[in-house]
Amino acid sequence: MRKSKRFAAIALVATFGLVAAACGDDKTATTTTAASGDTTASTVAPNADLKVGLAFDTGGRGDGTFNDSAARGADQATKELGATVDELEATTAEDRQPNLETLTSNGDGLVLSVGFAFGDGLAVVAKANPNTKYANVDGFYPDAPENVTFLSFAAEQASYLVGAAAALKSTTGHIGFIGGQEIDLIKAFEAGYTAGAKYINPDIKVDVKYLGAAGDNAAWGSPDKAKEIALGWYADGADVIYTAAGGSGAGTIDAAVEAGKWAIGVDSDQYLTAASPDQQKHILTSAIKRVDNAVFLTIKAFKEGTLKGGFQMFDLSNDGVGYATSGGYLDDVKDKLEAIKADIVSGKIVVPTKP
Repeated sequence: MRKSKRFAAIALVATFGLVAAACGDDKTATTTTAASGDTTASTVAPNADLKVGLAFDTGGRGDGTFNDSAARGADQATKELGATVDELEATTAEDRQPNLETLTSNGDGLVLSVGFAFGDGLAVVAKANPNTKYANVDGFYPDAPENVTFLSFAAEQASYLVGAAAALKSTTGHIGFIGGQEIDLIKAFEAGYTAGAKYINPDIKVDVKYLGAAGDNAAWGSPDKAKEIALGWYADGADVIYTAAGGSGAGTIDAAVEAGKWAIGVDSDQYLTAASPDQQKHILTSAIKRVDNAVFLTIKAFKEGTLKGGFQMFDLSNDGVGYATSGGYLDDVKDKLEAIKADIVSGKIVVPTKP
Protein backbone atom coordinates (compact mmCIF):
# COMPACT_ATOMS: atom_id res chain seq x y z
CA MET A 1 0.00 0.00 0.00
CA ARG A 2 1.12 3.56 -0.45
CA LYS A 3 1.67 5.74 2.56
CA SER A 4 1.42 9.04 0.79
CA LYS A 5 2.33 12.28 2.17
CA ARG A 6 4.00 11.17 1.63
CA PHE A 7 29.01 13.12 -3.38
CA ALA A 8 31.30 13.09 -2.46
CA ALA A 9 32.28 10.56 -5.11
CA ILE A 10 31.75 9.77 -8.77
CA ALA A 11 31.01 6.23 -9.75
CA LEU A 12 34.02 4.46 -11.18
CA VAL A 13 32.36 1.37 -12.55
CA ALA A 14 28.87 -0.04 -12.87
CA THR A 15 28.35 -2.76 -10.34
CA PHE A 16 25.23 -4.29 -11.76
CA GLY A 17 23.94 -4.35 -15.30
CA LEU A 18 21.33 -1.67 -15.86
CA VAL A 19 20.50 -0.32 -19.28
CA ALA A 20 18.65 2.99 -19.28
CA ALA A 21 16.16 3.84 -21.99
CA ALA A 22 16.79 6.62 -24.44
CA CYS A 23 15.00 9.93 -24.02
CA GLY A 24 12.39 10.20 -26.76
CA ASP A 25 12.31 12.78 -29.48
CA ASP A 26 8.59 13.50 -29.44
CA LYS A 27 8.06 17.25 -29.22
CA THR A 28 5.35 16.93 -26.63
CA ALA A 29 6.46 13.94 -24.60
CA THR A 30 10.21 13.46 -24.57
CA THR A 31 10.61 11.84 -21.16
CA THR A 32 8.65 8.62 -21.11
CA THR A 33 8.90 6.78 -17.83
CA ALA A 34 9.26 3.29 -19.21
CA ALA A 35 12.87 2.26 -18.79
CA SER A 36 12.01 -0.82 -20.77
CA GLY A 37 10.97 1.40 -23.66
CA ASP A 38 7.39 0.08 -23.48
CA THR A 39 5.07 2.81 -22.25
CA THR A 40 2.00 0.65 -22.87
CA ALA A 41 3.02 -2.27 -20.70
CA SER A 42 0.01 -3.72 -18.94
CA THR A 43 -0.38 -3.69 -15.18
CA VAL A 44 0.69 -6.93 -13.53
CA ALA A 45 -0.72 -8.44 -10.36
CA PRO A 46 0.83 -7.27 -7.07
CA ASN A 47 3.86 -9.27 -6.01
CA ALA A 48 3.69 -9.83 -2.25
CA ASP A 49 7.41 -10.53 -2.13
CA LEU A 50 8.37 -7.25 -3.80
CA LYS A 51 7.99 -4.71 -1.02
CA VAL A 52 9.79 -1.43 -1.59
CA GLY A 53 10.12 1.70 0.51
CA LEU A 54 10.60 5.08 -1.14
CA ALA A 55 11.86 7.95 1.02
CA PHE A 56 11.30 11.28 -0.69
CA ASP A 57 13.26 14.33 0.31
CA THR A 58 11.55 17.65 1.09
CA GLY A 59 9.06 18.57 -1.61
CA GLY A 60 7.92 14.99 -2.17
CA ARG A 61 5.58 14.12 -4.97
CA GLY A 62 4.57 17.23 -6.81
CA ASP A 63 7.92 19.04 -6.73
CA GLY A 64 8.02 18.91 -10.53
CA THR A 65 11.65 17.78 -10.60
CA PHE A 66 13.75 15.34 -8.58
CA ASN A 67 11.19 13.64 -6.33
CA ASP A 68 8.61 13.44 -9.11
CA SER A 69 11.09 11.66 -11.34
CA ALA A 70 11.74 9.07 -8.63
CA ALA A 71 8.00 8.69 -8.17
CA ARG A 72 7.54 7.89 -11.86
CA GLY A 73 10.08 5.11 -11.57
CA ALA A 74 8.28 3.67 -8.55
CA ASP A 75 4.93 3.93 -10.32
CA GLN A 76 6.37 2.04 -13.26
CA ALA A 77 7.65 -0.68 -10.92
CA THR A 78 4.17 -0.99 -9.42
CA LYS A 79 2.61 -1.32 -12.85
CA GLU A 80 5.14 -3.53 -14.59
CA LEU A 81 6.72 -5.52 -11.75
CA GLY A 82 3.85 -5.70 -9.27
CA ALA A 83 5.85 -3.88 -6.60
CA THR A 84 4.14 -2.69 -3.44
CA VAL A 85 5.64 0.72 -2.66
CA ASP A 86 5.45 2.48 0.71
CA GLU A 87 6.20 6.20 0.48
CA LEU A 88 7.25 8.73 3.09
CA GLU A 89 8.21 12.36 2.59
CA ALA A 90 10.71 14.27 4.68
CA THR A 91 9.06 17.57 5.59
CA THR A 92 12.11 18.61 7.62
CA ALA A 93 15.74 17.48 7.77
CA GLU A 94 14.98 15.65 11.02
CA ASP A 95 12.54 13.34 9.22
CA ARG A 96 15.09 11.61 7.01
CA GLN A 97 16.53 8.97 9.32
CA PRO A 98 13.21 8.20 11.07
CA ASN A 99 11.58 7.71 7.67
CA LEU A 100 14.27 5.22 6.67
CA GLU A 101 13.76 3.41 9.96
CA THR A 102 9.99 3.32 9.47
CA LEU A 103 10.23 1.94 5.95
CA THR A 104 12.70 -0.68 7.13
CA SER A 105 10.46 -1.73 10.01
CA ASN A 106 7.56 -2.04 7.54
CA GLY A 107 9.36 -5.05 6.12
CA ASP A 108 10.32 -3.39 2.86
CA GLY A 109 13.17 -5.46 1.43
CA LEU A 110 14.52 -2.53 -0.58
CA VAL A 111 14.48 1.05 0.68
CA LEU A 112 15.34 3.82 -1.77
CA SER A 113 16.12 7.35 -0.60
CA VAL A 114 16.01 10.35 -2.92
CA GLY A 115 18.88 12.76 -2.40
CA PHE A 116 22.37 13.02 -0.93
CA ALA A 117 21.01 14.55 2.28
CA PHE A 118 19.92 11.08 3.44
CA GLY A 119 23.58 10.06 3.78
CA ASP A 120 24.05 10.49 7.52
CA GLY A 121 20.83 8.71 8.40
CA LEU A 122 21.42 5.99 5.83
CA ALA A 123 24.84 5.23 7.29
CA VAL A 124 23.20 4.44 10.64
CA VAL A 125 20.15 2.55 9.37
CA ALA A 126 21.94 0.43 6.74
CA LYS A 127 24.56 -0.74 9.23
CA ALA A 128 21.87 -1.71 11.73
CA ASN A 129 19.86 -3.66 9.14
CA PRO A 130 22.25 -5.78 7.04
CA ASN A 131 19.43 -7.93 5.63
CA THR A 132 17.69 -4.96 4.00
CA LYS A 133 18.88 -3.50 0.70
CA TYR A 134 19.25 0.27 0.41
CA ALA A 135 19.76 2.52 -2.61
CA ASN A 136 20.43 6.25 -2.55
CA VAL A 137 20.08 8.72 -5.40
CA ASP A 138 23.00 11.15 -5.78
CA GLY A 139 24.59 10.32 -2.44
CA PHE A 140 27.69 8.75 -0.98
CA TYR A 141 29.27 8.09 2.37
CA PRO A 142 32.58 6.32 3.05
CA ASP A 143 32.85 2.69 4.14
CA ALA A 144 29.28 1.90 3.12
CA PRO A 145 28.33 -1.76 3.66
CA GLU A 146 27.49 -4.13 0.81
CA ASN A 147 23.74 -3.61 1.26
CA VAL A 148 23.95 -0.01 -0.02
CA THR A 149 23.91 0.99 -3.70
CA PHE A 150 24.61 4.56 -4.80
CA LEU A 151 22.90 5.80 -7.97
CA SER A 152 24.99 8.54 -9.59
CA PHE A 153 24.30 10.80 -12.56
CA ALA A 154 26.63 12.78 -14.82
CA ALA A 155 24.53 15.91 -14.38
CA GLU A 156 27.37 18.02 -15.77
CA GLN A 157 26.90 16.33 -19.16
CA ALA A 158 23.20 17.19 -19.39
CA SER A 159 24.01 20.69 -18.15
CA TYR A 160 26.64 21.08 -20.88
CA LEU A 161 24.01 20.37 -23.52
CA VAL A 162 21.48 22.85 -22.12
CA GLY A 163 24.28 25.40 -21.75
CA ALA A 164 25.04 24.97 -25.43
CA ALA A 165 21.32 25.30 -26.18
CA ALA A 166 21.14 28.50 -24.11
CA ALA A 167 24.03 30.04 -26.02
CA LEU A 168 22.59 28.99 -29.37
CA LYS A 169 19.19 30.55 -28.55
CA SER A 170 20.37 33.65 -26.69
CA THR A 171 20.09 36.86 -28.67
CA THR A 172 21.85 39.01 -26.06
CA GLY A 173 24.92 36.91 -25.28
CA HIS A 174 23.93 37.00 -21.60
CA ILE A 175 22.56 34.02 -19.65
CA GLY A 176 22.37 32.88 -16.03
CA PHE A 177 22.61 29.96 -13.60
CA ILE A 178 20.85 29.74 -10.24
CA GLY A 179 21.94 26.94 -7.93
CA GLY A 180 20.41 25.63 -4.72
CA GLN A 181 22.97 24.82 -2.03
CA GLU A 182 26.52 25.80 -2.91
CA ILE A 183 27.91 22.28 -2.84
CA ASP A 184 30.00 20.15 -5.21
CA LEU A 185 26.95 18.30 -6.52
CA ILE A 186 25.30 21.52 -7.75
CA LYS A 187 28.57 23.09 -8.82
CA ALA A 188 28.83 20.27 -11.35
CA PHE A 189 25.60 21.58 -12.93
CA GLU A 190 27.10 25.07 -13.04
CA ALA A 191 30.38 23.83 -14.48
CA GLY A 192 28.72 21.89 -17.28
CA TYR A 193 26.30 24.67 -18.13
CA THR A 194 28.96 27.36 -18.33
CA ALA A 195 31.33 25.15 -20.33
CA GLY A 196 28.61 24.23 -22.81
CA ALA A 197 27.63 27.86 -23.30
CA LYS A 198 31.24 28.95 -23.80
CA TYR A 199 31.81 26.12 -26.28
CA ILE A 200 29.26 27.88 -28.49
CA ASN A 201 30.14 31.46 -27.59
CA PRO A 202 33.44 31.99 -25.75
CA ASP A 203 32.45 35.59 -24.98
CA ILE A 204 29.03 34.86 -23.50
CA LYS A 205 28.27 36.37 -20.08
CA VAL A 206 27.07 33.84 -17.48
CA ASP A 207 25.64 35.19 -14.21
CA VAL A 208 25.87 32.72 -11.30
CA LYS A 209 24.24 32.80 -7.88
CA TYR A 210 23.38 30.25 -5.19
CA LEU A 211 20.35 30.35 -2.92
CA GLY A 212 22.11 28.99 0.14
CA ALA A 213 25.26 27.55 1.62
CA ALA A 214 25.86 23.84 2.19
CA GLY A 215 23.29 22.54 4.65
CA ASP A 216 20.75 25.32 4.00
CA ASN A 217 17.72 23.21 3.12
CA ALA A 218 15.62 26.31 2.42
CA ALA A 219 17.64 26.65 -0.79
CA TRP A 220 15.56 23.89 -2.36
CA GLY A 221 12.22 25.51 -1.53
CA SER A 222 12.64 29.24 -2.10
CA PRO A 223 10.95 30.09 -5.41
CA ASP A 224 10.52 33.69 -4.25
CA LYS A 225 14.29 34.16 -3.96
CA ALA A 226 14.92 32.52 -7.33
CA LYS A 227 12.28 34.71 -8.94
CA GLU A 228 13.80 37.87 -7.50
CA ILE A 229 17.25 36.97 -8.80
CA ALA A 230 15.92 35.95 -12.21
CA LEU A 231 13.86 39.10 -12.66
CA GLY A 232 16.94 41.20 -11.89
CA TRP A 233 19.06 39.33 -14.42
CA TYR A 234 16.36 39.45 -17.08
CA ALA A 235 16.09 43.22 -16.55
CA ASP A 236 19.87 43.48 -16.98
CA GLY A 237 19.78 41.70 -20.34
CA ALA A 238 19.94 37.97 -19.63
CA ASP A 239 17.51 36.07 -21.81
CA VAL A 240 18.02 32.45 -20.65
CA ILE A 241 18.34 31.24 -17.03
CA TYR A 242 18.96 27.66 -15.88
CA THR A 243 18.04 26.76 -12.30
CA ALA A 244 19.26 23.67 -10.43
CA ALA A 245 17.60 24.21 -7.07
CA GLY A 246 14.71 21.79 -6.67
CA GLY A 247 11.37 23.46 -6.10
CA SER A 248 12.99 26.90 -6.15
CA GLY A 249 13.15 26.66 -9.93
CA ALA A 250 9.43 27.41 -10.13
CA GLY A 251 10.32 31.00 -9.31
CA THR A 252 12.61 31.28 -12.32
CA ILE A 253 9.88 29.97 -14.58
CA ASP A 254 7.45 32.55 -13.18
CA ALA A 255 10.04 35.26 -13.79
CA ALA A 256 10.58 34.09 -17.36
CA VAL A 257 6.85 34.38 -18.03
CA GLU A 258 6.73 37.90 -16.60
CA ALA A 259 9.85 39.03 -18.49
CA GLY A 260 9.04 37.25 -21.73
CA LYS A 261 12.34 35.35 -21.61
CA TRP A 262 13.51 31.73 -21.41
CA ALA A 263 13.91 29.42 -18.41
CA ILE A 264 15.60 26.01 -18.42
CA GLY A 265 14.26 23.24 -16.19
CA VAL A 266 16.13 20.53 -14.34
CA ASP A 267 15.89 16.82 -13.49
CA SER A 268 12.46 16.25 -15.10
CA ASP A 269 11.12 17.64 -18.37
CA GLN A 270 9.50 20.67 -16.78
CA TYR A 271 7.61 21.54 -19.95
CA LEU A 272 5.49 18.48 -19.18
CA THR A 273 4.96 19.43 -15.52
CA ALA A 274 4.40 23.14 -16.10
CA ALA A 275 1.47 24.70 -14.29
CA SER A 276 0.08 26.42 -17.39
CA PRO A 277 0.46 26.83 -21.16
CA ASP A 278 1.96 30.27 -20.49
CA GLN A 279 4.78 28.62 -18.56
CA GLN A 280 5.32 26.08 -21.31
CA LYS A 281 5.90 28.93 -23.77
CA HIS A 282 8.94 29.99 -21.74
CA ILE A 283 10.61 26.67 -20.89
CA LEU A 284 13.30 26.34 -23.53
CA THR A 285 14.44 22.87 -22.48
CA SER A 286 15.32 20.89 -19.35
CA ALA A 287 18.46 19.05 -18.27
CA ILE A 288 17.14 15.60 -17.48
CA LYS A 289 18.41 13.18 -14.88
CA ARG A 290 16.72 9.86 -15.47
CA VAL A 291 16.04 9.22 -11.82
CA ASP A 292 12.91 7.40 -12.97
CA ASN A 293 15.00 4.86 -14.88
CA ALA A 294 17.44 4.47 -12.00
CA VAL A 295 14.65 3.79 -9.51
CA PHE A 296 12.79 1.39 -11.79
CA LEU A 297 15.89 -0.55 -12.78
CA THR A 298 17.10 -0.75 -9.20
CA ILE A 299 13.78 -2.26 -8.15
CA LYS A 300 13.97 -4.63 -11.12
CA ALA A 301 17.48 -5.73 -10.16
CA PHE A 302 16.32 -6.27 -6.58
CA LYS A 303 13.44 -8.43 -7.80
CA GLU A 304 15.80 -10.48 -9.96
CA GLY A 305 18.38 -10.86 -7.19
CA THR A 306 21.11 -9.04 -9.10
CA LEU A 307 21.28 -5.84 -7.04
CA LYS A 308 24.75 -5.32 -5.59
CA GLY A 309 26.30 -2.67 -3.40
CA GLY A 310 28.56 0.07 -4.72
CA PHE A 311 28.07 2.57 -7.52
CA GLN A 312 26.02 2.77 -10.68
CA MET A 313 26.67 5.64 -13.07
CA PHE A 314 24.02 7.04 -15.42
CA ASP A 315 25.37 9.34 -18.14
CA LEU A 316 24.93 10.24 -21.80
CA SER A 317 26.41 6.94 -22.94
CA ASN A 318 23.47 4.98 -21.48
CA ASP A 319 20.91 7.78 -21.73
CA GLY A 320 20.90 8.20 -17.98
CA VAL A 321 20.95 11.96 -18.54
CA GLY A 322 19.90 14.12 -21.45
CA TYR A 323 17.99 17.18 -22.56
CA ALA A 324 14.31 17.73 -23.37
CA THR A 325 12.96 18.80 -26.75
CA SER A 326 9.32 19.30 -25.69
CA GLY A 327 7.69 22.31 -27.31
CA GLY A 328 9.92 22.13 -30.36
CA TYR A 329 11.95 25.19 -29.30
CA LEU A 330 15.25 23.45 -30.08
CA ASP A 331 14.26 22.09 -33.48
CA ASP A 332 16.55 24.54 -35.28
CA VAL A 333 19.59 23.67 -33.18
CA LYS A 334 18.99 20.01 -32.36
CA ASP A 335 21.44 18.73 -34.98
CA LYS A 336 24.20 20.80 -33.38
CA LEU A 337 23.29 19.55 -29.91
CA GLU A 338 23.27 15.94 -31.06
CA ALA A 339 26.74 16.41 -32.57
CA ILE A 340 27.97 17.81 -29.26
CA LYS A 341 26.36 14.90 -27.42
CA ALA A 342 28.19 12.43 -29.69
CA ASP A 343 31.48 14.19 -28.99
CA ILE A 344 30.90 13.92 -25.24
CA VAL A 345 30.08 10.22 -25.47
CA SER A 346 33.16 9.57 -27.63
CA GLY A 347 35.41 11.48 -25.25
CA LYS A 348 36.27 14.19 -27.75
CA ILE A 349 34.66 16.70 -25.37
CA VAL A 350 35.48 16.24 -21.70
CA VAL A 351 32.93 18.01 -19.52
CA PRO A 352 34.25 19.64 -16.33
CA THR A 353 32.66 18.88 -12.96
CA LYS A 354 33.99 21.99 -11.22
CA PRO A 355 33.62 25.66 -12.23
